[in-house]
Amino acid sequence: MKGHGFDLPEAGPAFDEYIRQHNLSDRVKFVPGNFFNDDFPKADVVTMGHILHDWGLEEKKMLLSKAYKALPAGGAVIVYDAIIDDDRSQNVFGLLMSLNMLIETKAGFDYTAADCAKWMEEVGFKQTRTEHLVGPDSMVIGIK
Repeated sequence: MKGHGFDLPEAGPAFDEYIRQHNLSDRVKFVPGNFFNDDFPKADVVTMGHILHDWGLEEKKMLLSKAYKALPAGGAVIVYDAIIDDDRSQNVFGLLMSLNMLIETKAGFDYTAADCAKWMEEVGFKQTRTEHLVGPDSMVIGIK
């Protein structure tokens, strides 16, 4: 398996050092870019962890659309965050994180798995599913 990290150029040196320390330089590469201005690198799987909650709805959908365009047919996007349960009654951490995003960002907010799946479908993903991870985090997977 090979992969790459896509982030702002200033993150490159720390990324490369971490990869070198873990002897992964032959498998993991840094790709500099800005996900608002640049296309995502082509990949079979795109992951976004604790990314979408920082942004408003328009930016969330734009990032999912860029992920869709970077993937081949059958490719997957994996979004993980402190995703709020659909009835908004169980994941207290996710609810508090959403409040935190509303305070600390211009338009950011946390969201339910149903919300994320809907946005994925709106940008073209054909199948979605949700899986709980450790602690308050869950992931929503979209298949192109």
